Amino acid sequence: MDLGEADPKGLVRESYRIEGITAGECRSIFMDWALSIPVGAPVTDAVRTLIATYALAEPDHPMSGVLSQALTAPEAPRRRGGRTGRQGLTP
Repeated sequence: MDLGEADPKGLVRESYRIEGITAGECRSIFMDWALSIPVGAPVTDAVRTLIATYALAEPDHPMSGVLSQALTAPEAPRRRGGRTGRQGLTP
């Protein structure tokens, strides 16, 4: 995937240019970026392209951390409680 497809609006590129940007701001920019990716596009390929282009050059930048977190698998869902949980019953 080329950089034009991976960052169509240049949001990630611009985040690396912002002086003093925080991790929270990078997460917000990442969400905007994710919403701009066409439906069905290979998001993990796009993230890998962005990491290769930007994060390897600036590994301590907050956006580099956000991009690397985007490639980690989410935790398995777990039960949060309720009547069944309190009584020790299985669903």
